[in-house]
Amino acid sequence: MRNKYAVIIICIVALVIIEKENNIISRVSDKLTLRRSPLTPEPPVPYDALVVMEDNSSYPEGIYSENGTQAGRKHILLMATTRTGSSFVGEFFNQQGGNMFYLFEPLWHVERMLSIGTSGTNASTSVWVYRDVLQHLFLCNFSMLERFISPPPRDHVTPALFRRESSMALCEEQVCTPVVKDIFERYHCKTRRCGPLNLTLASEACLEKQQRVIKTVRVRQLDTLRSLVEDPRLDIKFIQLVRDPRAILASRMVAFAGKYHNWKSWAVNGDVPIEDEEVKRLEGNCNNIRISAELGLSQPKWLKNRYMLVRYEDIARYPMQKAAEMYNFTGIPMTTQARDWILRNTHASTEASGVYSTQKNSSEQVEKWRRSIPFKLAQVVQKVCGPTMKLFGYRFVDSEQKLLNKSFSLLEEKHFI
Repeated sequence: MRNKYAVIIICIVALVIIEKENNIISRVSDKLTLRRSPLTPEPPVPYDALVVMEDNSSYPEGIYSENGTQAGRKHILLMATTRTGSSFVGEFFNQQGGNMFYLFEPLWHVERMLSIGTSGTNASTSVWVYRDVLQHLFLCNFSMLERFISPPPRDHVTPALFRRESSMALCEEQVCTPVVKDIFERYHCKTRRCGPLNLTLASEACLEKQQRVIKTVRVRQLDTLRSLVEDPRLDIKFIQLVRDPRAILASRMVAFAGKYHNWKSWAVNGDVPIEDEEVKRLEGNCNNIRISAELGLSQPKWLKNRYMLVRYEDIARYPMQKAAEMYNFTGIPMTTQARDWILRNTHASTEASGVYSTQKNSSEQVEKWRRSIPFKLAQVVQKVCGPTMKLFGYRFVDSEQKLLNKSFSLLEEKHFI
């Protein structure tokens, strides 16, 4: 019953979730702080923590091999930030069909719940919650995610799952329930008429799939995911998708115009205050992405052959080649269905290449941002995100003329593992 498993949030300040003998214990503390370092230590559990138990009884369990791994299963986490083309790249896997179970941004619900009543998500809280929700989802257990869905699911049924229609697996016939009159589902399936999502049926469908991919823009720190690698039930690999930070800012100023009013004002009215909170946030995001990439590229033992870095610009220029490389990395054979989708949707018309579109005329889209970002703002990005840009091979510009000159490439040819 829902009232037995309520999420306890005290001022939405900190939540640490640990797994112990297959029971998840949630602990809340207002004493946790996030340390800015290459390795983010897991906060200690406070003595006065409150405990919330969860019910897994209605969710089926997978079949495990002798070493504990779900036999033959592949688990892939596509990590990115907003406006890096992650929805587009995620479709490379979603369109695989057959044995693929793809989830689009399930952590949206977690971020939203942890942000209620605050000015934003508490970083020291979210990283550990995200990790454990991901662990459950890779094991096809939706019980933990349920606690963050609003309104709460009833008997594991919800019309409120974010972007359900972006997952082909959640709209397959075996998951599709009868339409219920007067129940509105904003993100309803487009391929067939379905009723609210039954998460128990979704779990059963997930367990039947050999390949499980989750796309998220809400995980920035790779080191916090080490326990997923060490979980014997998972065979997980990470693909980190990056993009030129100048292009990201230009895209966000269009897609999230209301949140980037200050940037637009600075572009018109004067110098950008480098110490401003929004500029510092940009710098912090760049640093987190770089630190994760440096860790992944250094290939520590726990990440050996489990990490791949991909630039969006390379995918846009060579979509089929990069798709093949990603599939080869994951050990998943690419289907004809996925290959055909990539060919069709990397040569889309201008009309189809909207802000949130998963259809892109890749060669045209990759440098479109150069005509929209003011040189002044490009300079700011280069200043605060310089180390990140250098690591990923993005060239700097020292004049507006060079920024607008398409014959001057902003990409160094680099090979990442």
